[in-house]
Amino acid sequence: MSDSVLDTMSKNHSFWQHKYGSYTANGSLQKGQYQADVLIVGAGFTGLTAAREILRDTPEKKVMVVDANEIGFGASGRNGGFNMTLFGMEPETTVMRWGKKKAREAQSYMQQAVAFVHNLIKNENLDSDYEHTGMWRVAYSDNQEKRLKKTYALLTDLAKPNSYEFYDQSKVRKKLNAPHVKAAIYEPETGILDPCKHVRALKQLAEDAGAEIYENTAVVDIRKDSNGTIVKTSQAEIHVKKLILATNAWSHTLAGPKKIRNRQRPVWTYQIVSEPLTEEEWQALGWQDRMSIEDNRQLVHYLRITKCGRITMGGGNIGYEYGKGMDKWHDPNTWQALEEHFYWLFPTLKHKKIHYKWGGAVSANFDMVPEIGFIGDENIIYSSGCIGHGVSLTQLNGRLIADLVTGIDSELSKFWIVNRNALPLPPGNFLAFIGVKAVMGVLKGIDWYEERDLRTQAR
Repeated sequence: MSDSVLDTMSKNHSFWQHKYGSYTANGSLQKGQYQADVLIVGAGFTGLTAAREILRDTPEKKVMVVDANEIGFGASGRNGGFNMTLFGMEPETTVMRWGKKKAREAQSYMQQAVAFVHNLIKNENLDSDYEHTGMWRVAYSDNQEKRLKKTYALLTDLAKPNSYEFYDQSKVRKKLNAPHVKAAIYEPETGILDPCKHVRALKQLAEDAGAEIYENTAVVDIRKDSNGTIVKTSQAEIHVKKLILATNAWSHTLAGPKKIRNRQRPVWTYQIVSEPLTEEEWQALGWQDRMSIEDNRQLVHYLRITKCGRITMGGGNIGYEYGKGMDKWHDPNTWQALEEHFYWLFPTLKHKKIHYKWGGAVSANFDMVPEIGFIGDENIIYSSGCIGHGVSLTQLNGRLIADLVTGIDSELSKFWIVNRNALPLPPGNFLAFIGVKAVMGVLKGIDWYEERDLRTQAR
């Protein structure tokens, strides 16, 4: 790897940040006392979308946004870039926990979310490297194929007509040279984007609408008073009428109300990206439709093509920290497993080198579906629980939160994730840690069972 790659990896930057090149962050909030109608903590997809949409509805409001790092450092700038419709963990999980009616509403919400992002990019001509190329969910083993067919039947029941198509292995092989893929669900109305380019484009849209954005400005305290909420940074004090906590995976680190700290925990996912493929290699691979791919393992792999002609792959395992730490950026064992799976899946590319590796945290809550809620009265709003499927979800959530802030009684603001009766995480660090480890053990066990016939094939 080149010195520049090693340098940006050592700074825990994603491939997308590395590829973006030089970026000049806004200044931090300077010492003093400030007043705002709305303060948003967290300048990712949720926070920046909410800022823009609030100001489009009520341009007279003063809206401030602060982020502890530069924009694009968190999940919004390091995810896989899938503009997808998956809600929470799996559709079966949503049906089991919430029932088919709410699962159908969730599917509709997510299809609307994908369209929201797609239309925003088209209408605003955003430089997000967007491709509306569809998505595959694939099976490797007979057991996974059986389960995939059941998922297909459920999805076609939940979604609007013609949202999905089932591919058997003969059709798969016409479109992708990946001999271990036995079947796929094809979903045409999804896409891929460069998340770092996109989140920084959202920053510009929010600023154009009138938002004041301050980077490298960490919040150190949040407390209520008789006139609203007081938010403190290391240098400044902000008195706000409405506060939006759009910190997602970082929410448990916030000082202030206890409720925000027990809504979710971060789990870590890791990615690799190959060196560029040649035209001959692309022809041999047959990936001409450029669809994104996710397998239907319990601990999924997700992969896609970049605009610059590489393949990124992530998942396969997750990391979890004991306590409040946020420092599991590197996991050599997971990166090695991803590299092995890459070569197993694409045997024609065994000579290709891995160019870049990175990791990041996603927000997971106890009942595995997203949540938008209030703390105390309705003047503090938080969002969490994207479960790693947040590119489209968080942006439509930003529009939903704008409706809550401005008092618009809309179909979005009535969506059942708003102020739902969510299960809090167990108190303390030990029980949460043991619980996550137990769930991971079960998921790994299911994958081992379903893939036991593949053990003889080297990974």
